[in-house]
Amino acid sequence: MKPVLAVHGLVKTFGSHRAVDGVTFEVAPGECFGLLGPNGAGKSTTLKLALGLMEPDAGRIDLLGEPVPARAREARQKVGVVPQNDPLDPDFTVAENLLVFGRYFGQPDAITHSRIEPLLEFAQLGNKRDARIQTLSGGMKRRLTMARALINDPQVLFLDEPTTGLDPQARHLIWERLKRLLAQGKTIVLTTHFMDEAERLCDRLAIIDSGRPIASASPTALISQEIEPHVIEVHGPGRAHWADLAPRFGCGRVETVGETTFAYCEDPSAALAVLQTRSDVRTLHRPANLEDVFLKLTGRDLRD
Repeated sequence: MKPVLAVHGLVKTFGSHRAVDGVTFEVAPGECFGLLGPNGAGKSTTLKLALGLMEPDAGRIDLLGEPVPARAREARQKVGVVPQNDPLDPDFTVAENLLVFGRYFGQPDAITHSRIEPLLEFAQLGNKRDARIQTLSGGMKRRLTMARALINDPQVLFLDEPTTGLDPQARHLIWERLKRLLAQGKTIVLTTHFMDEAERLCDRLAIIDSGRPIASASPTALISQEIEPHVIEVHGPGRAHWADLAPRFGCGRVETVGETTFAYCEDPSAALAVLQTRSDVRTLHRPANLEDVFLKLTGRDLRD
C-alpha cells in the first residue's frame, strides 16, 4: 500500500547545528509508528517538518499523497496533532474549545456538534462539557487536547509525547484510547520518552540520535537484534566483585551505573546459580526490553 507518510533524506540545520541529518522512514496506513530519541535528538523537529510547519534544507516529504511543504495546508486538513503542551483556549468551555477548533478546518458547525458528544465520551469528559479549562486537571486537559485533534476525523494523528507528566491511570486511559483509534483504522505517528509506551503501542519505530537515524524495526525485532535476551541487575556491597566475575559465567556484556551492575546474558543459568550462593548481593533477573536497547544505542549520559 502507498505510505501515509514518506520521509526521505530529511535535513534541517539551525545555524551550525544540524538538528535533522538524513532522516528517512515511511509510515503505512493503519499502523502506529514511533520516533524515539534522547532530548534534542530531532524528534519534534522531524514532526514539524513532516507537517510543513517549517521548511527542510534538503529531503522529500509526502503526507497523504501531498508534497510538503508545498501543499502542507491541504495535507493538514486530514491530520490531527497533539503537541507537547495543551494549547487550549481558557476563554472557552470544554465543548466550545471543540466547536471553535472545528471551525479552523472550515467544518460546518452542524458536523462539529455531531462529533462533540462522542469525543467527550471518548475522552471521558462528558460531565465536564460546560467546564472552564482552568478547572480541569492535567490529565483532563491532555484528554481534551486529544479529543480536539480528532474533531476533523483525521486520517493521521501526530502525537508529540502525549503522556508526559500524567499519572499512571491517565497514561493507561490514553493508551486504551489510542488502541481504539488504531482498531478503527487510524494511523498514528508518535514521539515518546516512555519505552513501555512505545512497546505497547508501536508496530514499528525508529531511534534517532543527534538528528541521525540509528535503528529501525518493530520493538520485538529491535530487542532481539540489538540486545542479549536476559538482564541480571545486581546491587549490594559485593557488586563490584561480581562485575569482574560475570563474564566467566556467560554474561557477554557487563555495565555498572551508579550502585547497579547490569549483566547481559544469552543464558543466565550459570550466573544466577552463582549469585544465589552469595549473601553480599541482591539480584533481579528480567527479560531485556526496549529501554535496554535505547540505552545501549544512545548511551546513558544525560541530555539537556
